[in-house]
Amino acid sequence: MACEGNGMSDERIGEALIKEVIQEELRDVTSEDVPPLTPLAVELKTVQEQKMVTQLGIMIRIIGDRVKEDKEFQDAIDGVACCSGSKWDRFKDVADKVFHHGITWERIAVLFYVAGKLAVRMVEAHLPQSVREILMWTVDFFRNNLLGWIREHGGWINSFSDLAVASMQNVSSLSSHSYGLIIIFVAGLAIGSLITWRLIRQL
Repeated sequence: MACEGNGMSDERIGEALIKEVIQEELRDVTSEDVPPLTPLAVELKTVQEQKMVTQLGIMIRIIGDRVKEDKEFQDAIDGVACCSGSKWDRFKDVADKVFHHGITWERIAVLFYVAGKLAVRMVEAHLPQSVREILMWTVDFFRNNLLGWIREHGGWINSFSDLAVASMQNVSSLSSHSYGLIIIFVAGLAIGSLITWRLIRQL
């Protein structure tokens, strides 16, 4: 059952998550050109929604580290920022590349992470006005192409186990001590979310 049945909205969570990931990526940018995203932000209605967005954001950043090593993706991201022509068309090309083999929770996470990296590239290219465009394009793509799939697959609450597994695959190169801590951390997130979800259903 999708989050809507638990008083949470999959659409709100998705839109807030896109904004969260983009803002997190922009925190590392020293430029004063970073535009505020607040006017375009969706308002979360509950503490549970906020917790879910925060937890998903952490997992997406871990998964996104894989994209850093993918030269093809990096070239595509640079192409959106640097090349002439329709940036929307180039963004759509990148999104289509992410979902070339179908939709999965991990690929949704990768798209949100790519949107964050695109926003950084736009600021670095002195095109801060394009950051809002990236946010709007990603939200539009999410609503039109991903939201239905998310609802059909039980809502964001059902993403945690798959994203936790994907997160673990990305940190396998870390030391055994760090690896163990991250396993405990991600498992805690997933269990905490499940408990929260069950409590909400009982209300």
